[in-house]
Amino acid sequence: MQRGTFQLMKSVNKSIILNKIRTSEPISRAEIAKETKITPPTVSSIVKELIEQGLVKESTLGHSSGGRKPTMLHINTGAYYVIGIDAGPETVECVLTDLAGGILQRTSSLLKKPLTNEMFIDVLKENIYAILGRSDVNQEKIIGIGIAMHGVVDAETGMSRIAPILNLTNIPIKDMLEQEFNLTVRVENDARAMALGESWFGGRDDAGGSMAAVNIGRGVGAGIVINGKLYHGAEGIAGELGHMIIDINGEKCECGNRGCLQTIVSGKAIAKRGNKRLKESPDSLTAKDLFEMAENGCQTCIELFRETGVMIGIGLTNFIHLVNPGKIVLGGGVMKGGRFILPAIRETIQQKALTAEARQTEVTITKLGDEATLYGAVSLLLAELFDPVLK
Repeated sequence: MQRGTFQLMKSVNKSIILNKIRTSEPISRAEIAKETKITPPTVSSIVKELIEQGLVKESTLGHSSGGRKPTMLHINTGAYYVIGIDAGPETVECVLTDLAGGILQRTSSLLKKPLTNEMFIDVLKENIYAILGRSDVNQEKIIGIGIAMHGVVDAETGMSRIAPILNLTNIPIKDMLEQEFNLTVRVENDARAMALGESWFGGRDDAGGSMAAVNIGRGVGAGIVINGKLYHGAEGIAGELGHMIIDINGEKCECGNRGCLQTIVSGKAIAKRGNKRLKESPDSLTAKDLFEMAENGCQTCIELFRETGVMIGIGLTNFIHLVNPGKIVLGGGVMKGGRFILPAIRETIQQKALTAEARQTEVTITKLGDEATLYGAVSLLLAELFDPVLK
């Protein structure tokens, strides 16, 4: 779908009616009018437009308490499609989904370093072209491309300002891909995208509340949703939890500072500590190896992951004191060790949080698994389509 067409659809869909159908389907026109306080004629007019756009479809008649049975409304999930990309820092994962997040096609590529900005953009293009080539969907019905990018992202311009693990700066992702594909492109920090994806797909419809998602893997990042909107901060670096300095005399971080949280709790940091304790060569065992050893009863590895949980808990306690989210959802490769890590996180928050209410902050592991960031990338377009204020 060309960019101009998507902008027109957004103007049609400004109303909360489309989102009401999404969250409450099947629902009748009368129920929409009652629950949204919008007049029945206005609801009927807007629903007619949405049906004409192909976004809404009618189904079999609903139940009636007397009189004619109402026609029920649903989102037509197969009407339009979204390309979602989880970009880096190790791989590029790309999917094509319907409006319900159903994955229709998938591609992936390893990111071979060193990279230039041009090489990175070329990898994105190759994956998008591969998706388009494999799919038989009408490409005019693709509403856009959502990209979850690690590091500091300017969401307004779609520019990747700093991608520290890739050692890249100022990548014009949005401009280059819109020029190439003539589709709407939205670019967001991966943790923020994950947070939006959790509120959209994670069984936690938090549009009216506040929540945060923390991605712990190669690095550590957080996304914050407040009253249904992503929070970026004044200069777009809100949520850089991994660069919260925990120990001013600690290990040097890729950002140049010492003692950042991610130098202690990232997968690489866990592997480094584990190899040292087990007296292995520095690169002998990965964090995954250490987790498998912990599952097989290695007490040194169990303690390693428990200590990691304590340090994450300290970081999250600071985060709770600053942001006070209603809930925190954890994802990323490190949280595959959640069996050992999560209890220590919760215990640490219980011990160190300021108030009884803060100590009760819900902390869980994502139900979306390895797909959490990909679903976040898809949600960047869906949130804008169904409710433009969620940008």
